[in-house]
Parts: sequence; structure tokens; C-alpha cells
Amino acid sequence: MEKDFDYMQMLAGELYMASGIHKENRSRKGKILNQQFNNTSIEDKETLGKIAKELLGKIGKDSYITPPLYVDYGRHIEIGDHFYANHDCILLDVTPIKIGNNVKLAPRVSLYTAGHPIDAEVRNSELEFGLPITINDNVWIGGSATVLPGVTIGKNSIVGAGSVVTKDVPENVIVAGNPARIIREITQEDHDKWQAVQEDYFAKKSAFEKNESL
Repeated sequence: MEKDFDYMQMLAGELYMASGIHKENRSRKGKILNQQFNNTSIEDKETLGKIAKELLGKIGKDSYITPPLYVDYGRHIEIGDHFYANHDCILLDVTPIKIGNNVKLAPRVSLYTAGHPIDAEVRNSELEFGLPITINDNVWIGGSATVLPGVTIGKNSIVGAGSVVTKDVPENVIVAGNPARIIREITQEDHDKWQAVQEDYFAKKSAFEKNESL
């Protein structure tokens, strides 16, 4: 099989020209599958799941994406278990997007691996580049947040709604703003508080179910 210079350059995060990518490696198949996914009823979870498996490079168990979803290639996206994306998310995957387990994306979250040169002359030559994005386990990204090329978000962290994430986010923090900055760490006090709230919920639910059964 003939080597595809521009496609290899793209995946490596180097300058490439989209028009130079061989036809068989272009994003057309992903865009067709993406359109099929978005035209499928949300009640037809079986078909949505089948299309998602064909569209994406990997999607783990008990994962669900609410249509509409927008991708570039699709096959460069790897998603772990128990993933959830609300509607209108955009995952532009000219380079790999890797998402861990138990990750939640609110509506209109955008993960952009694609970039363009700062110099106008080079940019106008149609050369472009991409840098991979990694979202680690247990991350929650709020509505309309944008993650830019090359960013890694550490496990357990939270990105506030409307944020623009321009650099790596460490583990166990809350970030927000444009550009996103660390607001605070996620603490043991947070853990203890939410464990107590959870226990209260289950206690109330158990009492309610006992009462209903009488």
C-alpha cells in the first residue's frame, strides 16, 4: 500500500495539507457515519450504539452519546467505559482524542485538536496541524466549554461551563474561565460532604420504598 505523507504528518502532529491526503484516508466515511448517527432516533439506542462503534476508533461499555454529535474523522477518537456526552458536542479529531472511563461531557462541549499556523502567509498556503487531546478518568466538562489542541486533563478534575482550556489541567482540581485557571483543589472535605449527601439520598429512597410497599 502506498504511503500517505500528509496523512502520516497529520497523525504525527506535524504540518500537513488536507488536500494532499489520499482519498481512502480522508474524513468522508466518518462524516457519512456521523450524519447517519445524527439522523437516528434517540429511542433507537441499539442502532445508535452500532453506528458509534463503526464511527469511532473505540467506545467502551455502558457509554452513550446523545445526538447530535459532530466529528471530523471519528476513527481517531477512543472512549472508555461509562462515558456520557450530552447533545451538540464537537470532537474534531485530526489527531487522536483519548477519553478515559467515567467521563461526562455537558451540552456543546468542544474538543479541538485542529490548529493553524500563526503566520498568515504559511496559514494561507493551506498548511495546518493538529495536536492530540487526552481526557483522563472521572473528568466532568461543563456546558459550552472548549478544549484546545494539545491539552491533557488530569483525572477527577472539573472544567467549568463556558471555559476555554488552553493548557494542561492537573488532577483533582476545578478550573474555569477564559483562559481556564485553577479555581481550587478538590478536597477530602468535598468527598466527605458528597458521601454524606449520597447516604442521605439512599436512606430517603429506602424509607420511601418501604412506605410504598405497605
